[in-house]
Amino acid sequence: MTLLDVLRARRRIAPYVRRTPLVPSAWLSAAAHTDVSLKLESLQVSSSFKSRGAFNAVVARLERATGLPARLVTASAGNHGRALAAAAETFHLPLTVFTPADAPRTKLAAILQHGAELRAEARDYDEAERSAKAFGEDTGADFISPYNDADVIAGAATIALEIAEDAPATNALVVPVGGGGLISGVAAAMTIVNPEVDVTGVEADASCAFHTSLRAGRLVTIVPGPTLADGLGGNPDPDTITFAFIQRFVDRIVTVSEAALASALVGLIESEHVVAEGAGAAAAADVAAKRIDLAGRHVVVIVSGGNIDRARLASVIQPQ
Repeated sequence: MTLLDVLRARRRIAPYVRRTPLVPSAWLSAAAHTDVSLKLESLQVSSSFKSRGAFNAVVARLERATGLPARLVTASAGNHGRALAAAAETFHLPLTVFTPADAPRTKLAAILQHGAELRAEARDYDEAERSAKAFGEDTGADFISPYNDADVIAGAATIALEIAEDAPATNALVVPVGGGGLISGVAAAMTIVNPEVDVTGVEADASCAFHTSLRAGRLVTIVPGPTLADGLGGNPDPDTITFAFIQRFVDRIVTVSEAALASALVGLIESEHVVAEGAGAAAAADVAAKRIDLAGRHVVVIVSGGNIDRARLASVIQPQ
């Protein structure tokens, strides 16, 4: 991925996404003893950063195609499916979305509202991805991965351009990690702008495929457990391009506990008046828990999404 790829992505998606705010966080600045700001992708259209990659993937395919694709298909924990459903609706393209059966209701409802066909039948994300790929092979539908797609990664990378423009002194990023598309794009683009930037990825303790893989020196399969950060759960595609991005551009991957995720959700609401989902709060959880030394740096924490069910949020804020 080059800077030109990211600039082209920004041009493509500009009519369809928001330039999200970058705001200082007194709460996290006090915890880290340095300047910390929040990049609020929770305020993006579809309430997650996924809109950037989804719209870039669709528009880029339309630019390259001689005709419209017959159908699109994807797998998703929820946010990518919602974002891709909005993009497909915008360009009048049929889309089928495979998700885990227990994906958050708010995400599933939004997928249906945008007119996509929803198949919320899988046991977990890994099964949903296998089903989506098989559907594509059987029907000829174009499979758009939530992370293992160059256009999706370039769309996510546009976040880095906004950070560099709004806070040019930024020299540390803390980023949630699921399939790795977000951190791949942001880390690669920020490294082009500032080769000295320090990048930390954050996974849930219960599902830490990249943390485990980096220690092994190769991509390995884990057994993911349930987590409040449902958007970060599951194994990446064995052929994912994101592992090479992470090896090259990311300084470290750390993990956070379920208690830290819940505490960060509450902290974002109480201190910043920001509603995040579990995955969206992962980077803030890492900084609040003081897992890494950020002193003296200008830090940006990406709040990647805000799609959380009301019942789930209530159970975190007022545990029984």
